Amino acid sequence: MGAFGLYTHIQANRRRSIILIAGLFFLVYVLTFAGALLGRAFLTVAPLDELLNSALSDLLIASPFVTFFTLVWIFIAYQWHEKMIDAVTGGYSITRDEDPQLYNLLENLCISRGMPMPKLKIVPNEALNAFATGLNEKQYAISVTTGLKRHLTDEEMEAVLGHELTHIRNGDVRVLVISVVMAGIISFVGELVFRAIFRSGVRHMPRRPSGDRKGNGTAIAVFIAIALILLSWLLSIVIRFALSRSREYLADAGAVELTKNPDAMISALRKIENRGELEGATSAVMEMCVDNPRNEFADLFATHPSIDDRIEAIVDHAGGKDPGPLAIDVASESAADGSGGADGPSANARQPQQTG
Repeated sequence: MGAFGLYTHIQANRRRSIILIAGLFFLVYVLTFAGALLGRAFLTVAPLDELLNSALSDLLIASPFVTFFTLVWIFIAYQWHEKMIDAVTGGYSITRDEDPQLYNLLENLCISRGMPMPKLKIVPNEALNAFATGLNEKQYAISVTTGLKRHLTDEEMEAVLGHELTHIRNGDVRVLVISVVMAGIISFVGELVFRAIFRSGVRHMPRRPSGDRKGNGTAIAVFIAIALILLSWLLSIVIRFALSRSREYLADAGAVELTKNPDAMISALRKIENRGELEGATSAVMEMCVDNPRNEFADLFATHPSIDDRIEAIVDHAGGKDPGPLAIDVASESAADGSGGADGPSANARQPQQTG
């Protein structure tokens, strides 16, 4: 039954990718229509049906240009999203020579799974977290923070790497990147339209006599346009949050399957718990992480299940022992610079030097 669940999850991710791309174009066209409707309302006083028909004609004329712009946006995101994420997090690639211990852990997992080796990156941050990025085999990368290296044992680190490899294998990473691109373009276009509104101001709207039917149509058109812009923006957010949170349960299960060590996955989650906040990282980056502590609006818009729920699932289905919340002295271990022995793989491997 587990294999069937995994297969259906992978197939569902492929469908979600197609739906997200289609949704991107649909919402961009909705925003274009809203912008055209606002423009017509600001330029002329007319009945509502006339304004709607004019805006629809404007949409048809603008559609080729909007489609081209959207494709260019997708191309830029496809080619350079990794560099954008690295710029935000400070991540950089490492080789086997720079950190043989961490590199070998990932390579062994890839060999056991028969997967191509993704790039391995280090994020210079004391938060305890990791994430995977990429849209294809040439782009896939797994990033781990220096804080995670410092505090996790080899077994725990192996479990986290297995978790991220499972995300890549299941197609979760691709879906998340596409959803971020979609939300980004909707926010960008929506902001452009709103800036145009506030810069022109309602004072530039044509004056009309009080109670004039045409004037009322113009006011309604403005209301409809603003409502469409807000609705598109909200839908782009809802679609991101609507992505199934079951992906984290399946990634945890995949890590246990790879390592045959449920205790390592459980203890890694307990160490990461409430210590994963990447300062300066966007919400889009945090959604890709092992744990996202930015669960706003309680559980309604949480991108990840709680650590307690994830551990409970591992214990129920794979065994293992939950030690409960773990206390970690981050300050003292940072001062020791990884020389504390058993507290992390960095005790036996030199810290990679950042180039540039």
